[in-house]
Amino acid sequence: MAVGSLSSAQQAALDATIRAAEQQCRAEISVFVGPIEGDDPHRFATSLHNTLVLPSRSILVMVDPTRRAVEVITGGEVRRKLTDAEAALAIEEMTRSFADGDLAGGLTRGIRLLAEHARS
Repeated sequence: MAVGSLSSAQQAALDATIRAAEQQCRAEISVFVGPIEGDDPHRFATSLHNTLVLPSRSILVMVDPTRRAVEVITGGEVRRKLTDAEAALAIEEMTRSFADGDLAGGLTRGIRLLAEHARS
């Protein structure tokens, strides 16, 4: 997880949120916060997702605060439980918090929402 804009305490709290969410939904969750490469945030997020150990069982949340880009990429197994519409709801929740300047809170709420929807 690359998290360039979070304090150590926020990163530790986010790590705990991710672990709890993974236990809840039985998917691997990864978060990338930082500048993307290239002009296409979705393509960049997909390329990151493809490098994960188990991409079919993974959820990647990618946030580029400078470009105001947020992407959620899900693997094939995860998509059986988590629809694109549900992922879009999590993105909306995150972007509301990001607009208020709350990166850590937005990530936390978004990850919890993703896990809730991805539960078996």
